[in-house]
Amino acid sequence: MTKITFIGAGSFGFTRGLVRDVLTFPLLRDAEICLMDIDDERLDFALKSVQKIIQLGNYPAKVWATKDRIEALKGADVVLVTILVGSTDVWRHDIEIPKKYNVDFNVGDTRGTAGIFRALRTIPVMVSIAKDMEQYCPDALMLNYTNPMAMLCRAMNRASNIQLTGLCHSVQGTAEMLAKWIGAPMSEITYTCAGINHQAFYLKYEWNGKDAYPLLREAIEKPEIYNEEIVRNEMFKALGYYVTESSGHNSEYNWWFRKRQDLIEKYCTHGTGWNPGVHAYILKEYQRREGDWKEEAKKWFAKETPISLERGHEYAAYIINAIKGGETFQFNGNVPNTKLITNLPDDVCVEVPVFVDKAGLHPVHVGALPPQLVALNHLSVMTEEMAVEAALTGDPTLVYQACCYDPLAASVLSLAEIRSMVNELLEINRPYLPQFKHFKA
Repeated sequence: MTKITFIGAGSFGFTRGLVRDVLTFPLLRDAEICLMDIDDERLDFALKSVQKIIQLGNYPAKVWATKDRIEALKGADVVLVTILVGSTDVWRHDIEIPKKYNVDFNVGDTRGTAGIFRALRTIPVMVSIAKDMEQYCPDALMLNYTNPMAMLCRAMNRASNIQLTGLCHSVQGTAEMLAKWIGAPMSEITYTCAGINHQAFYLKYEWNGKDAYPLLREAIEKPEIYNEEIVRNEMFKALGYYVTESSGHNSEYNWWFRKRQDLIEKYCTHGTGWNPGVHAYILKEYQRREGDWKEEAKKWFAKETPISLERGHEYAAYIINAIKGGETFQFNGNVPNTKLITNLPDDVCVEVPVFVDKAGLHPVHVGALPPQLVALNHLSVMTEEMAVEAALTGDPTLVYQACCYDPLAASVLSLAEIRSMVNELLEINRPYLPQFKHFKA
C-alpha cells in the first residue's frame, strides 16, 4: 500500500483532482491517502470529497485527515506540498508597498521583490517540512507545488537531503497553447524545454519531427494570436525562443514592459489572455475565504456525479505511479543544476526534462543555453541565490542586495529608494520572519 500525504490538503480543487488521477492507476487503487491542513473546515471538506471519490470509484483506498504534520508524514512514500504562509492580509503588501514606489507587479508570487518576500516567509516552513521528512519518511519523494518554486526548492536542497522536485503547469500548458496556434494535435508535438521555473524556453519545438518554429513565427503575426500573449510574443520576436508561463508573470521578470505607465497600457492591459492582476485576485481570494468556497463545496456535493473519474493530466499522479514501479514517465521538473545546464551555476534550481522510474528521478543533461536566454536566467538565479541565503541566515542586507537586482525594481528606483522599500517590507513582515534579528537593511 502506497501512503500519499498532502500537506496543505485544503486547496479547493487540487486535492480532489489529483486523488482522482492517482486512483485510476492499478498500482495505486489501494493507496492510503493522508490529508493534513491547519484549517478545520477546509480539511473536513477535503476529507469528505476524497471519501466521495473513493465511493464513486469503488476503490479499496483509505483516506484520513489530521492537523498533526508529524502523524501525516510518518511512513509516507510521497509528500505533496501546496501551502500558503500568511493570509491575503499579509501577502497583499508584497504588491501594494512596491506599488507605492511605482514598482508595479502583476502577480508577484514567483520572483522579483514581491516573490522574494513570499520566499522569506515560506522558506522556514518548507525547510521544517523537509527536516521532518528526514526523520519520519526519509525515503519519501516530495512533490512541491508551492511558490516561489525555484527559491523554495533551492532552499530545501541546501538545508536537507530529501529527494524532491518542484512541479509547475506552465511547460505543458504552453506547449498545448503553441500546438493549438499552429493547428497541430498535441500527440504529434515533441519538445525540449529548459531554463528556470517560469523562465524556461522551448529549445526545440517540433511537429512530427520537423521544426515548428517557422509556423509559430507566422502564427503570432495574426492579431488574434498576438493579442492573446502580447508580452510573450514580443519576447519571442526578440529572443527567438518561446518562454513558458503567462504574459502576466513574464511582464514582471524583466525591464521591458512595466517600468512606465504607457508601457503597461500598451503591453499589459488589452491582450485577450491578460491576467487582470493581483488586486482583482486579492478581491476574489477574500470573497472565496469568506464563504464562496463553501457555496462551491455545497454545489459539488449536491451533484450525483460531482467529478469525472476519468484520468486527467496532472504530472504528480504519473510520477507517483512510476516511483511505485509503473510506467516510466517524463516531465519537466525543478531540480539542482548538476551540470545539467552548463552555463548556469552549479546547484541552483533549474527546470529541465526529468525521467522518473522506481529508481527515482533522472534529470536530463541539456548543455549550454543560447546567450540571450542564459543572460535573463543568470540574473534571476543570482538574485534568488541572495534571497535564499537571506532566508536561511536572517540577513536583511542580503534581502536588500537581492532586490537591488530585481530588474523591475532596478528599472524604476534608485538604490536608496530600493532600500527604503525593502525596509518597509521587512518591518511589515516582522511577525513572519523569526530567523531575522534585525529588520533594517
